[in-house]
Amino acid sequence: MLIKFVPVYRITNKIASALIRLEGLKERIKALPITPSVLAHLRETATLFSTHYSTKIEGNRLSEKDVEGVLIKHRHVPGRERDESEVKGYYRALEEVERLAGKRTAITEKQIQTIHAYVLSAGKGAVVPTPYRDGQNVVKDSLTGGIVYMPPEARDVPALMAGMVDWLNAMDGDIPAPIRAAITHYQFATIHPYYDGNGRTARLLTTLVLHIGGYDLKGIYSLEEYYARKLQAYYDVLTIGPSHNYYLGREKADITGWLEYFINGMADAFEKVQAQAGAAADNAEGDASPILRQLDPRQRKALTIFARQELITSTDLAGLFNFAPRTARALLGQWVKKGFLAVADPSKKARKYKLSKKFSGLF
Repeated sequence: MLIKFVPVYRITNKIASALIRLEGLKERIKALPITPSVLAHLRETATLFSTHYSTKIEGNRLSEKDVEGVLIKHRHVPGRERDESEVKGYYRALEEVERLAGKRTAITEKQIQTIHAYVLSAGKGAVVPTPYRDGQNVVKDSLTGGIVYMPPEARDVPALMAGMVDWLNAMDGDIPAPIRAAITHYQFATIHPYYDGNGRTARLLTTLVLHIGGYDLKGIYSLEEYYARKLQAYYDVLTIGPSHNYYLGREKADITGWLEYFINGMADAFEKVQAQAGAAADNAEGDASPILRQLDPRQRKALTIFARQELITSTDLAGLFNFAPRTARALLGQWVKKGFLAVADPSKKARKYKLSKKFSGLF
């Protein structure tokens, strides 16, 4: 069963001009000759920014430097265990979003539930799709305790989510991806299908819609930073309608203001990327992003080691991902079978690996 979803909005001059700006920026950024090392750096920076700012919106207290220390250098921040778990979960969820985007298939409820499971996973262990809430939840003002928003009843959530996903896939090709992404973000936040993690999952789902729709921009931009910098406006344009109750007008509210905010945020992020990528690109080398797209997030991250050295060991990989040695060895073996790596030194005690011929030209 599904409840038909029909969003209410207008394409204003502001939205139309922002969409035109986006298209121009997207094409200019695609044409930039970005080297493998620069692309890997920009991707990692964007992922860290997305993780930091998306969790910060929800009250996470880690600084940018803390987030990098926790995720890249595997450092511990005393007294911030919950904050560390949040950023690890979000970072892992971003990897799952990128994996799903690479499939270029229709978005499903199971995928959304899996992304939510990663959000709450604390960055470790296997996950299973999270079922929707089975009771009522409310959004309250942290200062006054008053109710800011009363989401739909739990019994209606499955049908509302089914309706949203059906609309999202039916409109593929009919509505520009930025508009579909913005509407999906709003509707997910409106349904509020979980007790916790709704905002983070909404932003991740937005990223998935954009990437599948051709707005992946080589994975080097972060919308979350824009939201965090204009946080009150973010809340204001999401909090619309004649009542805080879903059933008293929220589900039929005009979301034009939200679309204007969202599309302008994308243009802002794209302009920042153009400046960064343009300054960093080495015009003497070709753009290697097509071959990099063949790699999964962990393989691309492993390239940061090869940028410094020709050969790696299981100890190098274990240190990069904070894996147990046995796990690192198993992953290296898988990468050899997939053609990403080749064995350079077959010694069982200190086996060394190099990039396969297909990828050795990256450095």
